[in-house]
Amino acid sequence: MPKMKSKRGAAKRFRIKASGRVKRGQAFRSHILTKKSTKSKRKSRLEPGVHDADVRGICRMLPYS
Repeated sequence: MPKMKSKRGAAKRFRIKASGRVKRGQAFRSHILTKKSTKSKRKSRLEPGVHDADVRGICRMLPYS
């Protein structure tokens, strides 16, 4: 039986951590930080996770992760 292919768009956007949780990218944190409030910059430091309702679909798109 051939290998299953992963959805390449999902593979570029999500990573499966060793604990099994799904990690994703975070928007609005790379540049033009001077006009953003301290509160929003502090909140963007937290590692963004994926909602529990979406994890099953993401793991199906990444079969060998």
